Amino acid sequence: MTIRVLLADDQPTVRAAYRMILDSQPDIEVVAEAADGTAAVSQAHRLRPDVCLLDIRMPVMDGLEATRLLAGPDAQQLFKVVIATTFDLDDYVYSALRHGAVGFVLKDCSPALLIEAVRAAAAGDSLISPSITVRLLKHMAAQQAPTRQRNRPAENTLRLNEPLTPREQDVIAMVAKGLTNDEVAAALYVSLSTVKTHLGNIQRKLGARNRVEIAAHAWQNGMTSPPGHP
Repeated sequence: MTIRVLLADDQPTVRAAYRMILDSQPDIEVVAEAADGTAAVSQAHRLRPDVCLLDIRMPVMDGLEATRLLAGPDAQQLFKVVIATTFDLDDYVYSALRHGAVGFVLKDCSPALLIEAVRAAAAGDSLISPSITVRLLKHMAAQQAPTRQRNRPAENTLRLNEPLTPREQDVIAMVAKGLTNDEVAAALYVSLSTVKTHLGNIQRKLGARNRVEIAAHAWQNGMTSPPGHP
């Protein structure tokens, strides 16, 4: 099957670069481009792409609102959204994930990671750049530290629906340190598909929507130290 992708970025050179990278793959086809969020939402509803690759900062409607309309809880038709950004504001990144984005990469990421993020989204998986995972956790740790010091529950804390296995706890701790799925598989001497199975079970048990929320659970519950701490 060919993965049909919608690109949305206000910079024509960026869209051209993404198109060149993605169209070079035999299983991916860029079916449309948009220069702002409003056009992206309209084209998505018209063309029904498998994956929408959005920038955050765009005119008319930004990528956050576009993500909410395409992937949020109130969306009439759900789309798989991957964000590619320069990552200049941490709040923007976390908001996009809360609005339903299933992938997040930096604009200066390798072509291989961009391609992997699109394929993961199309397959129903979530890929968030490990560097973004760690940076977001630092941001969340700084925001929630005062709350934790007052012995009040941290905001966005997930509730465990059923116990995690020892191996699932190992996987969570490694994700919280920013390891990729491949690196987790190598560290645990298991296959990549086994790691993905563990992550799927972990997401279900925690009710987590993405890798960042899984990692946040790890340090909020003492399974590993928050980023920036020993």
